[in-house]
Amino acid sequence: MKLKTSRSSRNFIALSMRNISPKALSFRLALLISLVVTLIGSLANFYSNEIDLLFIFLLFISSLTIAYIVIFWGISQFVDKKFRLIYKTIHNLKLGLKREPLTLDMSEDIFAKIREEVIEWDKNNRKEIERLTDQEEFRRDFLGNVSHELKTPIFSIQGYILTLLEGGLEDDTINRSFLQKAEKSLNRMIEMVDDLDEIAKLESNRIELNLQSFNIVNLANEVIEAVEYKAKKKGIKLSVSNESSNEMVKADAAKITQVITNLLMNSINYGKEGGKTNIRLYDLAENILVEVKDNGKGIAEEHLPRLFERFYRLDKGRSRADGGSGLGLAIVKHIVEAHKQTINVRSTLGEGATFSFTLKKA
Repeated sequence: MKLKTSRSSRNFIALSMRNISPKALSFRLALLISLVVTLIGSLANFYSNEIDLLFIFLLFISSLTIAYIVIFWGISQFVDKKFRLIYKTIHNLKLGLKREPLTLDMSEDIFAKIREEVIEWDKNNRKEIERLTDQEEFRRDFLGNVSHELKTPIFSIQGYILTLLEGGLEDDTINRSFLQKAEKSLNRMIEMVDDLDEIAKLESNRIELNLQSFNIVNLANEVIEAVEYKAKKKGIKLSVSNESSNEMVKADAAKITQVITNLLMNSINYGKEGGKTNIRLYDLAENILVEVKDNGKGIAEEHLPRLFERFYRLDKGRSRADGGSGLGLAIVKHIVEAHKQTINVRSTLGEGATFSFTLKKA
């Protein structure tokens, strides 16, 4: 992103880049003035047919001293009124408008100091603008995704209720069926709102983790048993491989169950018929690395950076008919980060995907 600067700003930065301190600048100007005054005095002395070297020397010293004092005083006043105000403004903006005392005297190279502050302030502003631009783009995408996700169940419920009100309520062949379908759509909305509320709590640290020691292999097998019925519908085989010497971890068992369940369901939903998903454990210093690997469709590289965003879809045309709020991976990321651990994903299109996260050993 390119930032336009005014001509006066560019001139100011160019001036400050010369790195001339006020004292040095005052001395140079005073020396120039004293040389001119001495030259004029010498010429006047020469034309009067008298050359008094002592007079010329005293004239040079006195003019240099007076000029230096006057010029230094003038620059000090100018710097104090102009540049020092600019420096204070930038300094306070960098500190978040904190009113801290500014220790800066005329013995310092104020032009170089201001130059450093301006350059650093410009860099920080660029980063802040980029961050705000990204946030604005995320906000637009998020609002669009929320409205899209809510629109489908709301329209479904509306259609079912209108049909019942227009006479379907008296038709025993459809009234119960339509009420059940309306309830299913309503449950999807409730699930979505609950997931959003959970993410908000995780982001604001309002959920306290119940840390305890438990066997991660046993927990993984329990999750597999719970979702195996879903995997069998697509012929997907689920398994656990333990390559770690330690099976005990310290974490919130209920939250980690939610993490593994979401990752397994994600691999099932996007997996291929007759595929397989494997949970594999590795030793990693003080942590255990947990990998959930499948051989499904895989994920294109451009999708990987945004995969954990709320409601982000790989296939924009894919419906939520199979259930799910679209917030599973976002919740997974927040739960893992709440444990002060990391989660990553790697994938090759057509070869499957691997989600990996770490847990602290007990």
